[in-house]
This record gives sequence, C-alpha cells and structure tokens, in this order.
Amino acid sequence: MKITKTPLSELVVLEPKVIGDHRGYFMESFQELWFVENVSDTKFIQDNESKSSKGVLRGLHFQKPPFDQAKLVRVIQGEVLDVAVDLRKDSQTYGQHYSILLTSKNKKQLFIPRGFAHGFLVISETAIFSYKVDNLYSPSHDSGLVWNDSDLGIDWKMSASLIQLSEKDKVQGTLKNFLTPFS
Repeated sequence: MKITKTPLSELVVLEPKVIGDHRGYFMESFQELWFVENVSDTKFIQDNESKSSKGVLRGLHFQKPPFDQAKLVRVIQGEVLDVAVDLRKDSQTYGQHYSILLTSKNKKQLFIPRGFAHGFLVISETAIFSYKVDNLYSPSHDSGLVWNDSDLGIDWKMSASLIQLSEKDKVQGTLKNFLTPFS
C-alpha cells in the first residue's frame, strides 16, 4: 500500500496494490496491523456503505466529542469528489480543505482523522461509497458545515443547480459561526 501525505496533517491518501489479470483483480483494501504501524492507531468498529445518484452531495459532516470519528473512505462503484475540512482549532491548517477524486478505477482511499468535517459529491451516474468509522453514530453529537460556505471556498466542480442535498445539509452552519470542539 502506498501512502501519500496531503497538505493537512494526518490526512493521507492510500493506494492499495492491485493485482489483475484476465479474470479481474484482487486487492487488500485494509489490513489492521499495517494500518496501525503506518497510518494511525485507529481502531475501526463499523463499516458503512451508501449508494447515491449523480449530483448527490453528502456533507460536510462530523460528530462532536466524545463521539467524533475518524474515517477511512473509498469508492466501490463510480466516482466522487471527496472533501475533508480541518476543524482542529490548534492546527496550522484550521479551516483549510483537501479534495480528491475517488473512483472505483483508481481504488484510492482517504484516511480522515478525528477533527475533520467530511463530504462527497457523486460525479458519475451512481456511486457506491464505503467507509470505516472508529466511533458509533450519535444523533445528539451530529453536526456539519454548509457545503457552499464562501469561507471554505470549495470548488465542487459541478453547477450548484445540479447538486442535490438532504434537508439537513441545506441548513448546516458556516465555519465563521462554528465553535470548534476539537483540539
């Protein structure tokens, strides 16, 4: 597995070794010992999967402590623009974001440590998105930032008129009004 650092500390891109032939391919998408030794001592406890249509934007989500979550995300089918925003108040990159194209073809994964907001936009006709988390979902700790916050300046690479949001994501707050619980 190849590790590529991003400009945001602890946020890394992982590229598994893919072995392919005329029958298809094989890859190891996660191996706990290697992950702990090379990326983070994160212990994932749950796997989640979603299927979405083109233009669906999910995010920018996070959970407040003590239910904050680290995530390991990847695309099983299709293509998404994946975005992580640093919300750690003591970070030199607080408020900055990183985006990456995750596809079923490139097999890249993004490790998102605790203290980040996360979201993705489906750019293929459909996409199946998979992610591991290291903490349980807690509705009372669920939070987010609005996807088009001008202070974040995220280029979603799609016309706003084509973006589909949940009712919850339409009314998320802005970074300017966010009181970070993350140190």
